[in-house]
Amino acid sequence: MSAMSPDRTLFVDYQLASLAAGDYRVTVTQTIGVDPKAYTSTRTFSVAGERFVLPPTLVEAAFPPDGSLGDHSHVLPHVVLSRSSLPWERGPEAVRGPGAPLPWLALLLFAGNEQPEPKVLPLSAAAGTSDAYFPAPAALPADDDPKVTVIDVRRALLADLLPTRAELPLLAHVRRGDGDTPDGAVVVGKRLPPAGTSSSVHLVSLEGRFPAGKEFDLGPGGPDSLVRLVSLAGWRFACLDEAETFGRLAARLTDSGSPLRLPDSGEEHADAYLRQGYVPIRHRLRGGGRSVAWYRGPFATGPAAAGPDPDQGPARAADELLRYHPGVGMFDVSHAAAWEAGRLLALHSTGFAGSLYEWKRRRDQAGKRTVAAAHPLAVAPIDDALPVGVMEWLTGLSRLDGVPFGYLVPDERLLPVETVRFFHLDQEWMRHLLDGAYSLGRVGSADAELDAAHPLPLDYPLITGALIRSDVVSGYPGLLVDGYADPAGVDLLTPVRVERLAPSVLLCLYRGDVGRLDLHQQPESLHFGVVPQPGGSFTKRLRGLADTAPDAGELEPVPLGPSGTVPVRRLADAMAARLGAAPAAFTAGALARQMIESGERVTFLRG
Repeated sequence: MSAMSPDRTLFVDYQLASLAAGDYRVTVTQTIGVDPKAYTSTRTFSVAGERFVLPPTLVEAAFPPDGSLGDHSHVLPHVVLSRSSLPWERGPEAVRGPGAPLPWLALLLFAGNEQPEPKVLPLSAAAGTSDAYFPAPAALPADDDPKVTVIDVRRALLADLLPTRAELPLLAHVRRGDGDTPDGAVVVGKRLPPAGTSSSVHLVSLEGRFPAGKEFDLGPGGPDSLVRLVSLAGWRFACLDEAETFGRLAARLTDSGSPLRLPDSGEEHADAYLRQGYVPIRHRLRGGGRSVAWYRGPFATGPAAAGPDPDQGPARAADELLRYHPGVGMFDVSHAAAWEAGRLLALHSTGFAGSLYEWKRRRDQAGKRTVAAAHPLAVAPIDDALPVGVMEWLTGLSRLDGVPFGYLVPDERLLPVETVRFFHLDQEWMRHLLDGAYSLGRVGSADAELDAAHPLPLDYPLITGALIRSDVVSGYPGLLVDGYADPAGVDLLTPVRVERLAPSVLLCLYRGDVGRLDLHQQPESLHFGVVPQPGGSFTKRLRGLADTAPDAGELEPVPLGPSGTVPVRRLADAMAARLGAAPAAFTAGALARQMIESGERVTFLRG
């Protein structure tokens, strides 16, 4: 198979492991000599593979995301497994039959009060009880009694949710992206999540639960009797109304592109500060008096000063950075607060503080040592290089790591709910923050002069970004944000930091001038969706069989099955008929290609 372009995805029906899980025997016979004599040796070995427990590292992604809120009522849940052969390493039958392999894994979705309570039991206890039907697994070593997670499901409900034998091969496939390396195996469920309630999804084992040539063995009993299944993975999400979809949530962000500032007050002198992002705060003077001062954090409404104040050297105390504005009779405490914050953060990090102080001692000793060329004694040099750990901590601080949120956004009104606010990073504020951390051990004027002679090896490039406060941040934990310099989205900027500061607050910093911000979901948010129709049916717009072929139009409505399940085999046959393909050739890969939908992308332009 030739390499593919990065923007294409290939869907493969299945991938078999080199050796399926099970017991093997190898017999070797060798004949030696003129008078042939055969020597035979036999060895046995087992390929264990996953069976009753699935390591969490094998579950690469799930959709809808665990803990997410949104309108997922048109989406079939799926899970991506990092080992691309995993769904076919065992089988739902005791003996694998001819033809394409059947996966031994299935996704079951439960909603509302249907959701079973997982229980962890020894395998012998799970199989040796009469309260739920669970046939004892075959070929289990006598001394092996692993603990398994099981769920008990009503027989009638399970009959609705389980895939049929004909549907099983259509609900698992392998996804390949750029090149021939598989991205992973995908197992898809067949039930649409009901709207207005929470749902749970379980990846269950079907190993040995399908008798040869028959459907799943539901066991004896009536519709309310319980059937036990091994659950290998599970997650939960909530399905709300369509106003909670990713696109609707992102579109609710009001005043897109507005700067990070309070509205005008109507007072001319005050408005001049408010428009620059300042807020009035309480200020306690050293003498005990109380006043009101102006404060602005590192987020400025526009380009800030490009260089340091030439008259301002390293400060020895925060009060040196106070600025008094006689026109309004108020102090500006912004830089003083930044310096003090840096100093306090440095003192709080005992490892950094100790390393910085020791380095300054070595630096000072190296500066005092002058060895003449004719000096009779050889003196060992002093290593005065800035320690790597100190530099890493300061680099993190330059990204605002660890800076309390109150220093960044001093007034909640600066960042109302459901908003995105663009800003420039005030590098003068950042210099004072870093200088406060660097000031440890700076007592007298001589210490300040040494620090001035050895400035920190940090650059202060143009950095801009945005703050987002929205339910879209908390509802979509894997949210991706791209910054561009141009509105067309061509000049992609290098991210400095994109991180959640609170469950619903996202900080985005980029090197360069952000003109456009794109919010979109992770690549695994490629999902399998349908278009609902009145009367409990659905449809789907079909792609052409070839990549270059035009769309084949919309499928005739297909009725939903019991409990909101999609009749997968019937859907595949209807698609094949509409596209003029043979039903036998319309396999899991072809169905996935028709069902796949990409995640939404929402763009904001800075005003």
